[in-house]
Amino acid sequence: MKKWYAILGFAVVLFANYGYAQTVSTSTNKKAIKEFKKAYKELSNRNFTEAIAYGKIAVKEDPSFVEAYTLIAESYSLLRDCEQSCFYYQKVFNIDADHAPRIYLAAAYEYMNCGNPEQAVKYFEIFFAKRPSGESGGNYSSYELCLWRAKIMKDSLLITPQNMGKNINSSWSEYLPTLTADESELIFTVRRPADSKTKCLNCKEEEDFYISRKINGEWSKRTPVGRPINTPYNEGAQCISPDGKYLIFTACDRDDGMGSCDLYWSKRVGEIWSKPRNFGKPVNTRYWESQPTFSADGKTILFASNRPGGVGNVDIWETTMLEEGVFSEPVNLGAPINTMKDEISPFLHPDGVTLYFASTGHKGLGGEDIFYSTLQEDGQWSEPINMGYPINTVANEFNLIVNARGDKAFFSSSKKGGFGGLDLYWFELPESLRPLPVTYFKGKILDNKDEKPLEALFEVIDLKTNKTVVTSTSDPLTGEFLICIPTNSHYALNAVKEHYLFYSENFEINGEYSKMEPYEKNLVLKRIELGESIILKNVFFDTDKAILKPESEVELNRLFTLMQQNPQMNIEISGHTDNVGSKEYNAALSKNRAEAVFDYLIDKGIDANRMTSAGYGFDKPVSDNDTPEGRALNRRTEFTIIGF
Repeated sequence: MKKWYAILGFAVVLFANYGYAQTVSTSTNKKAIKEFKKAYKELSNRNFTEAIAYGKIAVKEDPSFVEAYTLIAESYSLLRDCEQSCFYYQKVFNIDADHAPRIYLAAAYEYMNCGNPEQAVKYFEIFFAKRPSGESGGNYSSYELCLWRAKIMKDSLLITPQNMGKNINSSWSEYLPTLTADESELIFTVRRPADSKTKCLNCKEEEDFYISRKINGEWSKRTPVGRPINTPYNEGAQCISPDGKYLIFTACDRDDGMGSCDLYWSKRVGEIWSKPRNFGKPVNTRYWESQPTFSADGKTILFASNRPGGVGNVDIWETTMLEEGVFSEPVNLGAPINTMKDEISPFLHPDGVTLYFASTGHKGLGGEDIFYSTLQEDGQWSEPINMGYPINTVANEFNLIVNARGDKAFFSSSKKGGFGGLDLYWFELPESLRPLPVTYFKGKILDNKDEKPLEALFEVIDLKTNKTVVTSTSDPLTGEFLICIPTNSHYALNAVKEHYLFYSENFEINGEYSKMEPYEKNLVLKRIELGESIILKNVFFDTDKAILKPESEVELNRLFTLMQQNPQMNIEISGHTDNVGSKEYNAALSKNRAEAVFDYLIDKGIDANRMTSAGYGFDKPVSDNDTPEGRALNRRTEFTIIGF
């Protein structure tokens, strides 16, 4: 969207800045000198291609013409062709290694631009050794940067980024990928030539969304996403919420836009996306807002913007979706993420704590590099870490994303060997760079009698931290839901819908679930009817005790809300145990636990006349008592509707 990346280049302008070679000393060939003067004039007029042409005639006439080779090298440098520039500087050194120390400095910068820091270090050091006493020039910070780059490249990661192939990439530019949690769909931006339908003043290119689906382990041939998402305007830089319900993206120069590029959102119902809507104020401004990413909870959104009030030119900002289509005042992420230069293409992994982004302000290998940072317990981001070589190169690398499991990464690069422009690549992410592993939980929410799909609100809470991991709703047409959940934790799940009893679930996810084996479960809601009961799976007591544990509050508040919303409903709260211990002991324990829930609801304001409590001990098992799993199911607290 507009300016996606900038090339970081260094050059030492020998001729223009230093009057170098205005007096020829290495050639007496009149024809060569005549052509060289023509070349020098064209260089002075910034006609670099013509300067090269005349310079090549000069060296053809006199193959030892050092000034002409130097002029050609500099002209290629100004055309950002570092390979040809290095080639011709090398010609100079082969002819006369001691001709002029400053040529070594110029060559050092060109090798730096070409991604060869070791050779750049060598030429920096020759320049420092050969330059006349007292002569200035030669940036030690650039020399030190080359030393750092050489070390990073020497400590190369054992990975090989793989081009995603002709079904994804083309001679056009492909970038800013988004991967669904189950890794079955890839959506990305393509910058293609403008056509007669393009609505962008003087635009030679147009950006649209394309999609590819993984079938039998292979990515299918890409196809345009189509309307209402793609339009004759520019659309790109998209992100799908973890639950798959919301698509947020960037569109530029639209009639309803507030600036050059704005953020838009669309909601999916079934397979249909709604007409995109502008985020509006306070997120969008007359400045550039782009490249959004969702957090794990599907509410927090990070994006890039050059709006005022930031740290540098383009910064990463944060906003929260307070309710559908309503967003909070954006907050700048600040240091150490943002710098005086550009930070773009943020990607917040579903683990909720690992941020990947591109930057020209942090120390890198050239162009834009990809970095990562982790959110600390105090709410601050750690110092960003360069992801190393060959993930980062002298080319531009940005918009890296990582799959939910944390073992595969996808990114864009203009590196050599691609199909053209920016291409999409993937690689196995080294262990040291991986986020926390996250699996996906998918299923449907259904009516318990007719299995009709239901749109219901649900939330997942990490019982280890007591923090809400996800709050979302199921699809109103299909009842489907898809959410990302970090592995190796214990969760409570509640689903609620008007006229239905809430759903209560308690589960653990240990280890990593593969693509073929996600955590999958359908949630069945019961209508509010006489005799229906719900096991309160997220009401907890310590062993042999009847004191409610703090993590029970979320579930008990759900029950309190249900009682408030249905003031005519009366319930029985019952406690149940396994068969370990005497009948009398278990009857008393189950009775005391039921009364603990009863008392909690009274304290919240529920009329005691609407409730009864009972302890059944092990008289009403729901499973056998011969296994630990069966006994765990029998230890429960539940409520039953006994009247209206």
